[in-house]
Amino acid sequence: MNNIEPDVAAAEGTATPRRLPRNVWVVTITSFLNDLSSEMLLNLLPLFLFNVLGVRTAVIGLIEGVADTTASLVKLLSGWISDRLRMRKGLAVIGYMLSTVAKPFLYFATSWGWVLGVRFADRIGKGLRTAPRDALVADSIDERQRGLAFGLHRAGDSAGAVLGITAALIVLLATQRGVAVLARDTFQTVVLISLIPAVLAVLAIALGAQEVAPALRGAEPQGPGPVQKPRLTLAGFDRRFRLFLLIMVLFTLGNSSDAFLILRAQTVGLSVSGVLGMMILFNLVYALVSTPAGALSDRVGRRRLLIVGWGLYAVVYLGFARATVGWHAWILMAVYGIYYGLTEGVAKAFVADLVPSERRGTAYGVYNAAIGITAFPASLIAGSLWQGVAGWNGFGPSAPFLFGAVLALLATIFLAKLPTGSAVSDMG
Repeated sequence: MNNIEPDVAAAEGTATPRRLPRNVWVVTITSFLNDLSSEMLLNLLPLFLFNVLGVRTAVIGLIEGVADTTASLVKLLSGWISDRLRMRKGLAVIGYMLSTVAKPFLYFATSWGWVLGVRFADRIGKGLRTAPRDALVADSIDERQRGLAFGLHRAGDSAGAVLGITAALIVLLATQRGVAVLARDTFQTVVLISLIPAVLAVLAIALGAQEVAPALRGAEPQGPGPVQKPRLTLAGFDRRFRLFLLIMVLFTLGNSSDAFLILRAQTVGLSVSGVLGMMILFNLVYALVSTPAGALSDRVGRRRLLIVGWGLYAVVYLGFARATVGWHAWILMAVYGIYYGLTEGVAKAFVADLVPSERRGTAYGVYNAAIGITAFPASLIAGSLWQGVAGWNGFGPSAPFLFGAVLALLATIFLAKLPTGSAVSDMG
């Protein structure tokens, strides 16, 4: 059992959001504001590429894959650096700042190369902040409330997405007479408005968060000799953590960018406003499920919720493969929100269960890197299966979703067989 610092111990014993430490709330507010900004743009970006710039789905997959892989490689380094420097907050602040600086350049985008450059810079920022931010949350909370803390954080993130997409929808309806496809002027207006919450997010974490020294939590007294610095290696990590990484890679290979879900919804008849409404529903369900799911994982185990969530994911992707009308997409995205709520925060809490405090930055970096690097081929495969590449016509819109469903089912089976032990708070 980890030693609990006084400011963290104050939250111990009552699993309610009100008793959570300051850092958890500050990070939640920061994510709320940042996602309010980002989701205004990200849900319109594939439509901007497809409708305005005329980009093929294979190129959209390339852009999303490069973006996710860039973020993941940087996450790997930033998590390790945060362990070596025993500094979480500073790296997180720099990451949020870089993403904020990159956003305005989308206003001037006239080709997919512009969009790729902006996404590249934005994902470097995301890579810098994610692992240190997650480690800051884990270091600030007692392990018996870890699921609740990460669940609340994900709820704040998705609540910001709800408001961000709603704001984008309001702009769309106010600036376009027809909403069947996206217009450049509408997208540019959304870019400018998105800068306001992005700047507020940077201020929130810079002024509100407090550093927590990770090496002081759960560490044994040092003997004589120099203190050993954390190394960027999987050596010394629990075998179950390494197996969990492999399972996540398998799952992620079929988990292409959500941009393809948006494009699929448009192919079955949804207008741009319909797509945004669908995404509002998705994020609303995600926000409502995340906190109670995280708290539930503290009681019944992380792995059980992950198995249920991944099973729902497979059902959703099979549904998108068979969807024929717009209301199918609405229902499927609502279920997709349940999947996200059951798994995103719980998976991060599960990682913290499997690794020691002083190596959590590295662990989160490796975890996020494994997911993001795999997302590159996942998005390329999805785009190619859909519309083909290099003269090949592909198999059509259903193909990437059938592929993702099959891999999700395989990953779920392997997760169910993951060895358990007393060191892991999965209770199942």
